[in-house]
Amino acid sequence: MIKLGITGGIGSGKSTVCSIFEMLGVPVYYADDRAKQIMTANKEVKKAIIDIFGKQAYFLNGRINRKYIAEIIFQQPEKRKLLNAIVHPAVLEDGRKWNASQKAAVTLKEAALLIQSGSYKEMDYVILVTCPPDVRIPRVMRRNKMSKQEVLNRIQSQMSDDEMRQFADFVIQNDGQVSLIHQVLNIYKAIIKTK
Repeated sequence: MIKLGITGGIGSGKSTVCSIFEMLGVPVYYADDRAKQIMTANKEVKKAIIDIFGKQAYFLNGRINRKYIAEIIFQQPEKRKLLNAIVHPAVLEDGRKWNASQKAAVTLKEAALLIQSGSYKEMDYVILVTCPPDVRIPRVMRRNKMSKQEVLNRIQSQMSDDEMRQFADFVIQNDGQVSLIHQVLNIYKAIIKTK
């Protein structure tokens, strides 16, 4: 089995690229979505989060108060590190179990923090999706209902494309100049040849 990892900054188009891989029959593990589920369903993780952020970290219905936590971690980087130290190991283990259950020749793990979490080390290939800020910012503002400053804060808190590029085996340019489908097909063909 060939394990691919895909990463990129907020609003770069990771999910769109993943949907193209899914059309090729590649199962995708969405680490960010799983992290949200784990933070709600895993009792140990939930308790650790409450210990750090207080009971306000969760709504009365048990769902995580993402906006509250986001405000804190973007103002207090040490709390971001504590949160990541709780969530990343749980997501890594969940991803390993998911991957072991797959029958496909190629699997894909989508994670904004693929590199920062260290899970890129478990991948055979890393794909970076890049997108110009003038496209990313309005996209995230619309999708996440955030102000421009909030989006800029998120972007600045993440690794830059140049930093991530050092870990990437392939780079997909999501700038509208070259078809995403064409780029994904080229990567898929190159990877399948190595099998």
